[in-house]
Amino acid sequence: MSREAISVVGSIHMDFIIFADRFPKPGETITGKGFEMQPGGKGANQAVAAARLGKEVYMIGRVGDDYIADLLIENLEENKVNTLHVFKTSGVHSGIALITVDSQGENTIVVAPGADDHLLPKDIDKAEKSFEKSKILLIQYEIPPETIQYAVKKAKECGLTVIVNPAFVRKLPEEFYKYVDILTPNRIEALEITGEKNIVDAGRKLLKMGVGKVIITLGAEGSLLFREDGHIRIPTVKVKPVDTTGAGDAFNGALAVAILEGKSIEEAVKFASVAAALKVTKRGAQKGLPYREELEEFLRKIKF
Repeated sequence: MSREAISVVGSIHMDFIIFADRFPKPGETITGKGFEMQPGGKGANQAVAAARLGKEVYMIGRVGDDYIADLLIENLEENKVNTLHVFKTSGVHSGIALITVDSQGENTIVVAPGADDHLLPKDIDKAEKSFEKSKILLIQYEIPPETIQYAVKKAKECGLTVIVNPAFVRKLPEEFYKYVDILTPNRIEALEITGEKNIVDAGRKLLKMGVGKVIITLGAEGSLLFREDGHIRIPTVKVKPVDTTGAGDAFNGALAVAILEGKSIEEAVKFASVAAALKVTKRGAQKGLPYREELEEFLRKIKF
């Protein structure tokens, strides 16, 4: 069987976004400049990111039994993501995120997981056909720890390349990391997972923990790529940010696409960095994700 797809295991949310000049202080109420309701969740975002870049993508996750669930599934299908293994959960609300975006494009996020917390190992078994058709597993930490571990181990048994985006950080046993081919924490996540005080030591420790390759994302500063032979900094494209929400998801979805296409890890990180840079020029964690045509055109215009 030809394996040319990406399986994404993770969260599926609806984002409720308020735009404001600044973030409120504790106990303060301020007036926003606008409101949007947009599909989100790190799992769904990364699935859409990969699908918009032209790949076959299978989403494995859970939604609730509310009106939001149907909107979320319809949105995935409109973005050409296979939803055969998106399961509905009775008596539970779909995951939601409350997001505030300030005038500089920075954001704060509070998540109510809802149905995400009901994604269990048995659901991964139900989705085995997706794994059989895939070459890459892309997974994040917005689902139960036991499901994360089960999905990653099962993916390795099925011969998939495993890309783990550890956001937000969960306490997982150190043994888990030996199943991870590529880990993509941001600066804070890398330090929290390892207990180190600087990112270079954190990257090196993650390799010692068994991770194949580590990419620590640094926002506008680019990324640090750690391999057995050392580490290098890979810059990103300078853009004027409008909304940084979903930049990491754009990066991870594009990284999975690049790895699937056989790009070297350095080229894959560069490709992912450009996707993330292009995303932050648009509003919406998922709405702002670039299509392949946009990305190719952007690449022709810049020197990178």
